[in-house]
Amino acid sequence: MTMLLNRTAIVTGASSGIGYATARLFAREGAKVVAAARRAEALDRLVRDIEEEGGTAIAVAGDVREEAFAKRLVDVATGHFGGLDIAFNNAGINGEMAPTPEVSLEGWNDALAANLTAAFLGAKHQIPAMLERGGGSLIFTSTFVGYTAAFPGVASYAASKSGLIGLTQALAVEFGSRGIRVNALLPGGTDTPMAEAWTSTPEARAFVEGLHAVKRLARPEEIARSALFLASDASSFTTGTALLADGGVSINRT
Repeated sequence: MTMLLNRTAIVTGASSGIGYATARLFAREGAKVVAAARRAEALDRLVRDIEEEGGTAIAVAGDVREEAFAKRLVDVATGHFGGLDIAFNNAGINGEMAPTPEVSLEGWNDALAANLTAAFLGAKHQIPAMLERGGGSLIFTSTFVGYTAAFPGVASYAASKSGLIGLTQALAVEFGSRGIRVNALLPGGTDTPMAEAWTSTPEARAFVEGLHAVKRLARPEEIARSALFLASDASSFTTGTALLADGGVSINRT
């Protein structure tokens, strides 16, 4: 399939989980992918996987919390592939998980920096490049946590991820008339390395699975397909949304 033919996409947090699956799917759909994460070795493996499937990708290792890195990703997209059409700002962390009075200021700031400020820095440099192409699709990975439900001990995670929804709405209004669509993707529990903090024992995993209406976790590839919808022209009239791909965790009470 070629839903993203002749498009260039930045995918952050691409070394594992949702980002890894999405980078591969975008490439299979015809996009040229700039894959970003901190772990160079894992990114190199991703690029090999994409190339073995006939796709095109380049790895750029660095820290999304640094503005210079956000600019570098855009420079790579424009310099190597001629422009930027899609940005999936997916990188993030769980942050310091503890009762709120026990969360350190450093832990709070770390979560905000990785989950919210990094997304702002990405968008700050991605939007001008998209405007040069006449528009594009900007996607942030948020979460249902702090939006439709919450849990004890996740204040910094919930606050930082919820902030992405406000950022999404503001950018959608600011740049919608200039051809840029901006959406937040809100996964439910997904079987990724990051989720191990929530599912570290069989009992914990069973509990988390049971919170969902579908009684299981998502596969990263399932969330990637929702990202593909938002990246592609299939969502041409969709902007400013918080798109739940959460297996019914937001509405389940059984």
